[in-house]
Amino acid sequence: MQTWFRRLAAAMLLTVLPVYAAAGYYAWRLPDSYYVRNGSALALSTALHITAESEPEQVKAAFSNTAATEEQYTLCLFGIVPIKTVSVQTITAPSFIPCGQPFGIKLHMDGVMVVGFGNVTSTDGTCCPAEDAGFQKGDMIHAINTVPVNSSEEVQTSIRNAGSEPLSITIQREGKEQTLTVHPVYSTADQQYETGLWVRDSTAGVGTFTFYEPESGAFGGLGHPICDTDTGTCIPISEGEACPVQIQGVQKGSAGKPGMLQGQFLDDAEPFGKLLCNNRCGVFGMLNQNPAPNTEAIPMAFKQEVVPGEATILCTISGTEPASYTIEIEEIDYNGSDSTQNMVLSVTDPTLLQETGGIVQGMSGSPILQNGKLVGAVTHVFVDDPTKGYGIFCENMVRFGQVGS
Repeated sequence: MQTWFRRLAAAMLLTVLPVYAAAGYYAWRLPDSYYVRNGSALALSTALHITAESEPEQVKAAFSNTAATEEQYTLCLFGIVPIKTVSVQTITAPSFIPCGQPFGIKLHMDGVMVVGFGNVTSTDGTCCPAEDAGFQKGDMIHAINTVPVNSSEEVQTSIRNAGSEPLSITIQREGKEQTLTVHPVYSTADQQYETGLWVRDSTAGVGTFTFYEPESGAFGGLGHPICDTDTGTCIPISEGEACPVQIQGVQKGSAGKPGMLQGQFLDDAEPFGKLLCNNRCGVFGMLNQNPAPNTEAIPMAFKQEVVPGEATILCTISGTEPASYTIEIEEIDYNGSDSTQNMVLSVTDPTLLQETGGIVQGMSGSPILQNGKLVGAVTHVFVDDPTKGYGIFCENMVRFGQVGS
């Protein structure tokens, strides 16, 4: 009898352990918060059946000071095994016009960025006063001797005018302001006082519009930040323009060598919008005109509505108008720490593969559509395999992008 009981207990344990292991996996894998549409319940697309059970009224009361539409739910595996408590907020789902048109980016930085250093040769030898003073690549210079500076020319003029006098330079580094003191050195080669600072105050490039909101004129694009080419840091902007461009060709991608859309700014065309925000989820701003006047607005998909499987992207690989191409959403990270890499994408369209080799630079921001909804945007290409890349949820772009502000 005792042996039979032990065997039964062991069998029951082997049955239960995988269930709790699965619950632990989903507790780690699934997000802590969700949006749902008005009149809809939270539904999750997972391999195992998960339900969302409403918390008791006394638990809801503890959140009475939060948004009126926000409630707490417990996710349960098979409706029985608790996984985690999540926040669910009911909102009116936004609708956007999916774009795919290319646009030119002209940014003026909020300050002047330190992008490198050079040695200064003087009668006493070679040195770099800027590095000796503690400057780092990516520092944003905002003032010299308390006088605001906004261009590379202003920085250079301040240094030349100071002569041998020390300069008190106000910078911002990792969100914190500090002041560094640098002592210019007279360059025997250039016959002027120098600090060894290499700086930049603006940048330009080509990207793709992801969506447009006709009611407000707001747009989102790229799906990732515009970063400085030398420092790799996100560029803080004071002002910027969205300008007309034309795609004139494609440098096809191959393993180990990402391709590129070859775009040209249209010299005689006026800018058709302003860039107001550059952050980890893309660039955002306001347009004077609808970039896709013949396209209807469609609902934005919430992250839990995105599923592995076939989808399409809109992108422009020639001229100014986009075309639709098939892709496969292979993997989805619903709770990833990197908000720009929510999906792994694979290009399956034979035409796009033939013309570009897959995903190329300049295609960032190409909208992803699935089941009649705007899912997100293409963000990155896999260097070792250009047929694959990453995508961002549209929900993240809207959430972090200050659309309409």
